[in-house]
Order: sequence, then C-alpha cells, then structure tokens
Amino acid sequence: MLRVAPSLLSADFGGLAEAVGEVSAEADWLHIDVMDGHFVPSLTIGPPVVKSLRSHTGLFFDCHLMMTNPGDYLEAFRHAGADGCTVHVEVGATAELLAQAKAFGLRAGLALNPETPYEAIAPYLAEADLILCMTVHPGFAGQRFIDEVVPKIARTREELDRRGLLTDLEVDGGIDENTAVLAVQAGARVLVAGSAIFGDSRPWEAARRIRLAGEKALAGHK
Repeated sequence: MLRVAPSLLSADFGGLAEAVGEVSAEADWLHIDVMDGHFVPSLTIGPPVVKSLRSHTGLFFDCHLMMTNPGDYLEAFRHAGADGCTVHVEVGATAELLAQAKAFGLRAGLALNPETPYEAIAPYLAEADLILCMTVHPGFAGQRFIDEVVPKIARTREELDRRGLLTDLEVDGGIDENTAVLAVQAGARVLVAGSAIFGDSRPWEAARRIRLAGEKALAGHK
C-alpha cells in the first residue's frame, strides 16, 4: 500500500485550513513539520496549530518533531490531535522516546538524517511504527533530493521484509513525480511531498501525479 502525505511546511501558513481542504481528496496523511530552532535552524508550528487544524479534517496527522527535547511535547501533541509523532535518532534516548509516544497512544516514528547511517536505527526497527529516511537535510523546504540516501532506504526495506515487520517506511525531502519512483523502487511506501504539491497552482493534481508515479513504480517493482 502506497501513501501520499502532503507536507504543510510548503503550504501558505496564512491559510492552512484551506490548503488542507485542497489536498484532502488526494492525501492519505498530512505531514506536519515541527521545528524548534535548535535541532534545526528553522522555527515552525506547535500543538496549538495542530489542534486548530484537527477540527478541519479527519486525516491522519503525521507529526515530524525536529526538536532537541521531543519527549517534553509528545503528550501535548497527542492532546492536540496528532496521530503519530516521529522523533530523530540523533536526539538520543531513542527507546525511551518510542515507548513514551506509544504510552500516549501515538504511532511512534523514528527519523534519521541523510548522513546518519542505517546502523543507528537498526536496533529499533521492531519498536518503531514508522521509519523516516530524510532525503534532504531537515529544516528547510524546497531542497534537492539526495540520491545517496537511496541505498539506505533499500537496506531498511530489506531488513524490514526479512524480519516480517509491518513498520512503515517513509521518505521526506525533494519528492516529486520523478524522485517518487526512485524512493518507491528502493522500498519506501509513504511519500512526503511539500514544494512539489503546494508549489503547484492545482496542488490536488500534483499530489495525484505523485501518487500515480509511485503506484506505477510499485506495480513494476512487484
């Protein structure tokens, strides 16, 4: 099963509810990037905005916490309406954070940056509900897909399949119709796309094109 998760980081923050409405028909999840100005240079949104958006859609809220202290906010995000929260392996205390997220009723995700090796997440594959391979350096929208991450995506998929784990494998960064094919062929099944969707005058059609490209790659891969 392939999922498309439009990233609200590239939407107009002055009209987020409208942006959600534009892509809802073509979105499986909504990807919400949370940046604290410390783990990454940028500063974005927090639980109050998630709570405001929750009343506008029933879509799955996939919150990516680019924060140095995500454990302090997991409960707040759950109460705001988040469905899943992804923390970074680079932050440390990984097992504790994943367990904490699950204790709050969240799907627990684990992200790794482009330069972080597969071995950093290997011990946690069975504990995580989702693995997020960043295909750009986190913090800014509109970056180019880093091709060198593809072998790491493939290795993660190989190990998930070998162990029979149902963990979602997600990619985020520089995803468009072309790079979606590379990501899916490597084993990704959740495609986060921001600029390619919300930079289009008809974002719902852009999301559909990414989905179709991914589904075609998946069908060919099988």
